[in-house]
Amino acid sequence: MEPINNNAPVEVPLKAPPLAAAHEVNNKSASLNDRNWKKNIKKNWQLYLFMLPALLFFIIFHYGPMYGIQIAFKDYIPSLGIWGSPWVGFKHFEKFFNSYYFSDLLKNTLTISIYELVVGFPLPIILALLLNEAKNGPFKRLTQTITYAPHFISVVVIVGMLVSFLSPSTGLINHILEALGFQRHAFLEDPRWFKTVYVLSGVWQSMGWNSVIYMASLAGVDPQLHESAMIDGANRWQRIRDINIPALIPTIVILLILNMGSIMSMGYEKILLMQNPLNMASSNVIATFTYQQGLLDAQYSYAAAVGLFNSVINAILLLTVNKIASKVSQVSLW
Repeated sequence: MEPINNNAPVEVPLKAPPLAAAHEVNNKSASLNDRNWKKNIKKNWQLYLFMLPALLFFIIFHYGPMYGIQIAFKDYIPSLGIWGSPWVGFKHFEKFFNSYYFSDLLKNTLTISIYELVVGFPLPIILALLLNEAKNGPFKRLTQTITYAPHFISVVVIVGMLVSFLSPSTGLINHILEALGFQRHAFLEDPRWFKTVYVLSGVWQSMGWNSVIYMASLAGVDPQLHESAMIDGANRWQRIRDINIPALIPTIVILLILNMGSIMSMGYEKILLMQNPLNMASSNVIATFTYQQGLLDAQYSYAAAVGLFNSVINAILLLTVNKIASKVSQVSLW
C-alpha cells in the first residue's frame, strides 16, 4: 500500500472563463430569438405577405436608385455611363454653395415648409377632436366626406381652381373683395401672397385626410375613462384636455418627427404649376431648381448634388428631432 503524499498538488476543476460563459449565453439567446422569429413568420405569414409589396416598392424605387448617388461626385457624361464618367469630388457642391441663388433657394424652401408645418400640422388634430365629439351621425359623416374629398383631387385641378378663383378680372375672390369695397388683387402674381396661397390650398386639400390617423387613435380610447370623468363632474372640454389629447400624444410625436424629417422635401409639381416670372422671388425652391437643372438644362451631376444635399439635411433633422423626442416624451421612431 502506497503512502499518501500530502504535499501532492490538488487538481481543481477548471471553470469556464466569464467571457466564454457570456458568449455561450449570447449564442443561446440568439438561437432562441432566431427560432421565435421564424415561428412568428410561420404563424403570421399572411401579414408578411401583405407587407411584401410595400417592401419591394421601397427596395426598388428608394434603395435601388441610391446606386446613382455617385454621379453627384462626377461629371456625368451619358455616353460614358456612370462608371466611366470622371470623378470631380465636391465640385458641384461648392458650385451650389457659392452660387448667388443658394441663400434664396434655402430661405424659400424653409419658409414655405415651416409655414406649412405650423399651419397645417395642428388643424387635422383639431378636426379629429371635433369630429370625435360630434354625436349627430349624418352630420359627422357629411363633414368627413367634405373634408376628405379634396385629397383625391389632382394637383393640376387644384392649381386650375386657384387660377380661376384668384383671377384679377374674373375670379370669385376678387368679385367678393370688390363687393366689400376692396381693390382687386393679382394674388398669384404677387410674391408676398404666393406662400400663403400655396400653404392654405395645401392645408385645405390634406387636412381631412390627415385627420384619419388621429381619429383612429381616438377610437382606441377606453369609453370607461370618459364615463368615470363624467361621474366626477368633468365637462366636455376637461375630458378632451385630460383624456383625448394625452391619448393622441404618441401619434402626434411620431408624425411630427416624420414631418420634420421631410421639411426640405417639398414636391415641385404644385409649385411649378403655380410659378410664373412675377412670383419667382418667392416660388423658386430647391425642388424646382433641381428639376430645372437636371431635366431642362441636362446638368445631371449638378442636380444630383443639390438633391443629395437636400436629403442629407432631411436625414440630420430626422435624427436630431427623433433624439430630442425620445428624451422629452419617451416616444420615438426607434
